[in-house]
Amino acid sequence: MLAALLGGCQSLLAPDLAFDTDGGEAWTFDKLIGGRIDAGHCDQIELRSPAGTVPAWSDGRRFEARVPLQEGVNRVQAGCRGTRAAQAEQAWAVQLEDAPKAWIRLRVEDGTVHLDAGRTARAEGIPAPIVRYEWSARPDNPAPLIPVAGGEPIDQQPLVSEQLELRVPAADGEYYVTLRVFDALGRVDQSTGVFRVTAGEAAEVDLQREHPAWVDRAVVYGVVPFFFGPTGFRDVLERLEQIAALGVTAIWLSPVTAAPEGDFGYALADPFRVRAEFGTEAEFHALVQRAQALGLRVIMDFVPNHVSDRHRYYLDVARRGSRSPYYGWFERGADGEIASYFDWDNLKNLDYDNPEVQNYVIAAFAYWVRRHGVDGFRVDAGWGVRQRAPEFWQRWREELKRIDPDLFLLAEASARDPYYVRSGFDAAYDWTEQLGRWAWQDVFRADASGADLARLRAALTNRGRGYPADTLILRFLNNNDTGERFIGRYGLGMTRVAAALQFTVPGVPVIYTGDEIGAEYEPYDEGPPLVWQDPHDLTPYYARLAALRRDTPALWSERLELVGNDQEERVLSFLRPGPTPAEDVLVVLNFSDRPLTARLTNTAALPSGRLLDLLGDRPLTLDPRRPALRLPAYGAVVLQAAP
Repeated sequence: MLAALLGGCQSLLAPDLAFDTDGGEAWTFDKLIGGRIDAGHCDQIELRSPAGTVPAWSDGRRFEARVPLQEGVNRVQAGCRGTRAAQAEQAWAVQLEDAPKAWIRLRVEDGTVHLDAGRTARAEGIPAPIVRYEWSARPDNPAPLIPVAGGEPIDQQPLVSEQLELRVPAADGEYYVTLRVFDALGRVDQSTGVFRVTAGEAAEVDLQREHPAWVDRAVVYGVVPFFFGPTGFRDVLERLEQIAALGVTAIWLSPVTAAPEGDFGYALADPFRVRAEFGTEAEFHALVQRAQALGLRVIMDFVPNHVSDRHRYYLDVARRGSRSPYYGWFERGADGEIASYFDWDNLKNLDYDNPEVQNYVIAAFAYWVRRHGVDGFRVDAGWGVRQRAPEFWQRWREELKRIDPDLFLLAEASARDPYYVRSGFDAAYDWTEQLGRWAWQDVFRADASGADLARLRAALTNRGRGYPADTLILRFLNNNDTGERFIGRYGLGMTRVAAALQFTVPGVPVIYTGDEIGAEYEPYDEGPPLVWQDPHDLTPYYARLAALRRDTPALWSERLELVGNDQEERVLSFLRPGPTPAEDVLVVLNFSDRPLTARLTNTAALPSGRLLDLLGDRPLTLDPRRPALRLPAYGAVVLQAAP
């Protein structure tokens, strides 16, 4: 009788609970869920999910708890402890894959490469023990990798163990080792580590600071699918052989993720889907595979700073307001309105103080690496995320480099700012300190009468201050934001000498869609497709520049030394030191529209005697007592000691 009475009282006093938001998609296994108490009381409110029950904090008016979730749909209930009745209920669909996380620790000690999987973590949603560790090597390593204990190379037979010790291979180069881990529920994850061998000595690679070795020789081709034809991915694929024939080593795809029709692609609608007008995901995969088969790495243009006003999360917020489960996903100003940069009113800034936003963005990047094997990313508006969450990029890099240490990570931001190479990126743009301003923007004269070489020298040396250590600079004449094409503004002659400059200074040169045929267009017009004819004979010229970059070690380093001459208003001369003095390269560029003779000064370190013009493939002689060169209008020579 007493129990019945107590039960009746509890029912009468049971609180009226309401969650703050509706349920929806979740990008966490540990979600903070709160609500209000509209009436009634109980000693302890509990929140229940398939992953467990947790007590909620409460002050009599509100309640809140961090609730464990599992992959897939989770029914979450709020109620009084000791009762089975739910006073509030909602559902959360966890979008993250619940799997273990493989991590490799790598060190080199006493002539042995030591690897262990001790940092590997169990799955977050339903943890299970790791039951198998499997080591293998990439088939394209410079030499087989043999365990210290003997046996088959791990290139031929994976080794099952939590630790691995390898002999140092004899061949120089970078070596990649992959760890696959399996848990008791059959879930799998993998990670790849890398070490470097130089002159028979192995060394660790600092993945948080060092860029991939392939980038030193990289020549990038910027691909805008709109200008290749109406079928997007298929049209680009059909032109890959011609792109590869230029001698480029990577393609940079302008945004190909879902975006509204009529937008270039930076108005992100869904980072996990391809843009339907470019084709299917299978066609994208075929494009990536064909490019890589031709020796072209694939860099995606990716948008983490914001989403468009067509993104389903933003639309949900616009419809339901604070009841939306995504209300806290967006940065807000003092007036409570969702923030945007500049006049980008259709681009809604994400709130990086929300852990789910960070998880969502990292998962989106990782999707394209794991599912399609892309080789890197150009990160749109990387400066914006830096302003709001400067610590984020280190976490992002660690996760992506855990998956593939060979990824190239390029920030749309200024290479003059040391933050980017210290905080997650391999390279950044050739901008001034002013956001979006090309460092060479004020160098070339609009009437095509020449160039301001004093400004150019200042730009190349960062006004004499140099660049942060390990800085890689993206060098371009054209990209999506430069408007009218360079050749249309400054003419063919200036285009040729500026391209020679672009390929011979330190950095990563870019040939943007149609540069090799002198195409003229506005990128954001998004078409029509180009007519691939070359009236200016630029294609073989760019191919020669790309070969020069690929085959000349002096052009791979970050070193540049200006060389004086007696025509400094018209002629730029500089030295690119090589691994040995015999490999030094002297570059002399005439930015004027008439032929001239330039006499070089401070000549002590210059190559002299019998030289070879690597660009023109012709012999030249430079008198060390009176080093002078005859240059045609807009002429360029790239000199090295003749073999």
